[in-house]
Amino acid sequence: MKPIRLRADVLAGLTTSFALLPECIAFALVAHLNPLMGLYGAFIICTLTALFGGRPGMVSGAAGSMAVVIVALVVQHGVQYLLATVLLGGLIMMAFGLLRLGKLVRMVPHPVMLGFVNGLAIIIALAQLEHFKSGEHWLSGTPLYLMTGLVLLTMAIVYILPRLTKAVPPALVAILGVGLLVYLFGLPTRTLGDMAHIAGGLPTFAMPDIPWSLETLRIIAPYAILMAMVGLLETLLTLNLTDEITETRGYPDRECVALGAANMVSGAFGGMGGCAMIGQTVINLSSGGRGRLSGVVAGVLILLFILFLSPLIERIPLAALVGVMFVVSQQTFAWASLRVINKVPAHDVLVIIAVTAITVFTDLATAVLCGIIIASLNFAWQQARELYADEHLEADGSKLYRLHGTLFFASTTPFLNQFDPANDPAKVTLDCRHLSFVDYSAIAALKTLRERYAKAGKHLQVFHLSERCKKLLKRAGVDHD
Repeated sequence: MKPIRLRADVLAGLTTSFALLPECIAFALVAHLNPLMGLYGAFIICTLTALFGGRPGMVSGAAGSMAVVIVALVVQHGVQYLLATVLLGGLIMMAFGLLRLGKLVRMVPHPVMLGFVNGLAIIIALAQLEHFKSGEHWLSGTPLYLMTGLVLLTMAIVYILPRLTKAVPPALVAILGVGLLVYLFGLPTRTLGDMAHIAGGLPTFAMPDIPWSLETLRIIAPYAILMAMVGLLETLLTLNLTDEITETRGYPDRECVALGAANMVSGAFGGMGGCAMIGQTVINLSSGGRGRLSGVVAGVLILLFILFLSPLIERIPLAALVGVMFVVSQQTFAWASLRVINKVPAHDVLVIIAVTAITVFTDLATAVLCGIIIASLNFAWQQARELYADEHLEADGSKLYRLHGTLFFASTTPFLNQFDPANDPAKVTLDCRHLSFVDYSAIAALKTLRERYAKAGKHLQVFHLSERCKKLLKRAGVDHD
């Protein structure tokens, strides 16, 4: 590795580690867990996916989308059941990758991708507002003014520094600079140590202390499946985004396997489950992290913070981290999606808005599923409308229908409406040179058409079927001669 590349990855990893800390602690607290569980999960998952995953430069850790999924399980059944759920969820993720299903992410339309990015950008920004509270009450007076001023100073450094030099990541300079300012002047503002104390030892191996029975499986399986689905979706969509930013290609199946293995190791060592984190990934990439080393450095530093550096790390002002995450939110949001509102079809705009809103108010899995359904229904509707027929009366008195389009479940009715068995001549020819048969509904429609002509005492001949269509019809036992 070139020295310049090595230096860039190390500095990017250092910057990313600072951004991982408050997020992982906050997500652990959301899930009613010890903050160290979030940090152990971040160390294990970040390091292993960086080493063995299919997308260098992408950062994974204890993600908020995963934390929200398992809150009810922790409250009702406790931490040990959570660890078993993380193990099973990781196994599901590994199976997904080994079965080479990662390519299914290609089925996610671009408007859904834009909605996903916008929704997560809004979630990142809204999550920072919690740091403007003291308990259940919003800050006011001097604490509010100081917090706001430090946040704005951090954002200003991140935006302005790249215009002066690109030798160091601006987010790193902002965090360290604002932290030094607070320390030297003794400014009374909240620090990372006010969220939680992060000092601890090495994670230890211990299988979950639960009864290994079918009843336990019944309890954890629904949560494990949902956790795996959310984690895979967020990871694969973040991988796509990273591909676009870096103009390189990742390997989704390998990433799924690595993520699943990392979750299993995390569960076995007392850590939370996790997946790709879009905010930290954007920080890593914008700080120059392009190689595996950046993720490894970020993960290992989390462990070093826990073991040795907690007194120093706990002094980092939350305002500096909040400012960086506000910048990340701004950079993550796909502002181009607002500029194309009047330039793209209305249904695509609907998908972007729907996925964004559902991501913010519910969860990522529901949002992406709804977006795919809306896009798929619109595609089916548009394809069905494009089916049409040319009609010609031949010299021998027969009639020729030349069909254009795709015959599938949504276009069977328009297909049948093209024909007039009652008034057509005794001999009718159907030319399928430009017609594609897609599913069983298409076969059933052709069979119905034959029966209508037979009932009218007329003969329908079908020509120019593709080899694929012939095999499809032959397998279904439908005569196409």
